[in-house]
Amino acid sequence: MQSLGGIRSWPATYRATTASMTTTTESMRKVAQVVTVAGSDSGAGAGIQADIKVCSARGVYCASVITAVTAQNTHGVQSVHLLPPEFVSEQLKSVLSDLQIDVVKTGMLPSPEIVDVLLQSLSEYPVRALVVDPVMVSTSGHVLAGSSILSIFRERLLPVADIITPNVKEAAALLGGGVRIQTVAQMRSAAKSLHDMGPRFVLVKGGDLPDSSDSVDVYFDGKEFHELHSPRITTRNTHGTGCTLASCIAAELAKGSNMLSAVKVAKRFVDSALNYSKDIVIGSGMQGPFDHFLRLKKKDLRQSTFNPDDLFLYAVTDSRMNKKWNRSIVDAVKAAIEGGATIIQLREKEAETREFLEEAKSCVEICRSNGVCLLINDRVDIALACDADGVHVGQSDMPVDLVRSLLGPDKIIGVSCKTEEQAHQAWKDGADYIGSGGVFPTNTKANNRTIGLDGLKEVCKASKLPVVAIGGIGISNAESVMRIDEPNLKGVAVVSALFDQQCVLTQAKKLHKTLRESKREQQ
Repeated sequence: MQSLGGIRSWPATYRATTASMTTTTESMRKVAQVVTVAGSDSGAGAGIQADIKVCSARGVYCASVITAVTAQNTHGVQSVHLLPPEFVSEQLKSVLSDLQIDVVKTGMLPSPEIVDVLLQSLSEYPVRALVVDPVMVSTSGHVLAGSSILSIFRERLLPVADIITPNVKEAAALLGGGVRIQTVAQMRSAAKSLHDMGPRFVLVKGGDLPDSSDSVDVYFDGKEFHELHSPRITTRNTHGTGCTLASCIAAELAKGSNMLSAVKVAKRFVDSALNYSKDIVIGSGMQGPFDHFLRLKKKDLRQSTFNPDDLFLYAVTDSRMNKKWNRSIVDAVKAAIEGGATIIQLREKEAETREFLEEAKSCVEICRSNGVCLLINDRVDIALACDADGVHVGQSDMPVDLVRSLLGPDKIIGVSCKTEEQAHQAWKDGADYIGSGGVFPTNTKANNRTIGLDGLKEVCKASKLPVVAIGGIGISNAESVMRIDEPNLKGVAVVSALFDQQCVLTQAKKLHKTLRESKREQQ
């Protein structure tokens, strides 16, 4: 099986089919695709039903291969019927030989024979990634996979998995030998031991950890441990959380995210869904499901996740400059987008809140109609009120983890960083990108220490997030910025170069052309 990020090795039948496609077909948009190989939950809180809902909520197509059919509801599992391995094999062949599956996610694999047919199918039809949720016991305590499954998991499934997502009970079962996991330190040890069995990444979920004031998951990539914390949400509606998390990881991987980013998005998604659904009532039992489609009900219709390439020409508005040139912020944003700006940040330090909110709402409409993301500088309240795509905060503003808790899992968060330490902290706190500078002296911020091109290069090397350079950048020096040749430097953020000019449109076009030519030279 190809490793995550590798080139897909399509079966001969698929290659033959695609070779005969017409130009029209080749130009059609590729849709990210996941297949879930799991059991059916008649109550629809977990299993393939949850998996399909999650992928749909994340904008990914989800096919399904059913391994077992359960009779269950909010009271628990009443009965389980395993499907014949031969029929599971037929389902796998039907899906994998036809659809362009990016990621396979597994849930309930109730017998060694079914694991065998899965592994055989993956050898015939390689995919980009395999996400294994080692489901063994339902939320209500019903055993879904017996001890006979453990050896084949350890010896054959885990070594080919890109990530496994056991909770502490499942991790203990996989490790065997009477292992007990009751502390974060023990979760770390378990993650390391599980990684030694072969998966590229391990996420041990601590939702069942006793005496814990918050929810903590431990992620291990073979070199570093990362503790992912979030507030513990008190609710009966927790049925399907494990399925949801693993399926969300699969969906984000299918869209092209790296593993850690996919895990962070998935954890935020589960936390937001649990919080949104904590008081709903479905069924009369003690294990209620939660609502995967909170985004639709919250009217958050931004369908795509953050694309680092959007940082290419990052336009930051300035109210004083707009007043100087007698233009409205709406006109400035329109001109910047028409000239090639790929993302907009509204920075307003003088207007009253009500006035700024109305301007922001108008700018959101313009940006949405042009497919450009709009962020708000500092003001989380304005971002929430106008439904902006996110915010950008400085080192002295609201902490990133608090901003994330307020905005939810899908909004974009950027943070200003001058040092390697700040860049690392931004990544740990859940930011999506960093703005690094000032690279050169600038008049837009008084007493702003510059870091120069060397400082920018050091921050880029240290950062695990995409970077946009900011500070004193214009047409005359933008090329030198891009030539530092760091792969995660995605673009430049400009203020005066656009908005302290008579014609924003003209300057945006010139700057976009300069950046485009610089990028072409580096390729």
